[in-house]
Amino acid sequence: MLVVFPVGLLTTSLVWDICYLVTRNRSWGMISTATIVAGVVGALAAAIPGIVDWLAIPRGTRARRIGAYHLTLNLAVVGLFMVSLASRLMTPGGYDVAGITRMAPGWIGLAIMSVSSWLGGELVETLGVSVSDSANPDAPSSLRQFPTDAPTDPGLSLRG
Repeated sequence: MLVVFPVGLLTTSLVWDICYLVTRNRSWGMISTATIVAGVVGALAAAIPGIVDWLAIPRGTRARRIGAYHLTLNLAVVGLFMVSLASRLMTPGGYDVAGITRMAPGWIGLAIMSVSSWLGGELVETLGVSVSDSANPDAPSSLRQFPTDAPTDPGLSLRG
């Protein structure tokens, strides 16, 4: 779930940029900038478990190579959005009036993010990275991993 928020936020910044360019309403520029800040923070937070997962992949495997490409592209995406953010914040007249040249690094980042997202899907769906070995269509609920006869604190019980 950590991935969908930064992807959604950074993608939505393009929508707000277009709204600003079409209407010249400064509110859209402000919303886009705030969305980029939240997306970059979210992407950096998502990178922590991503790196942990990548370090657990055996060396010399296809998954390790794909993971390295995914990591590198994601760092480029964050870097491009940070360039866009910095240039917006240095815009004369306010960060909410950025032009296309200040928006373009983020847009390039979105194109790169589409490739990186596909690689992330390849890691999980095809290569099974970070997927439990016991995963299957009929697997029991993860909540059932707790023994039913174990003593529990009534205040912490999931069973009511």
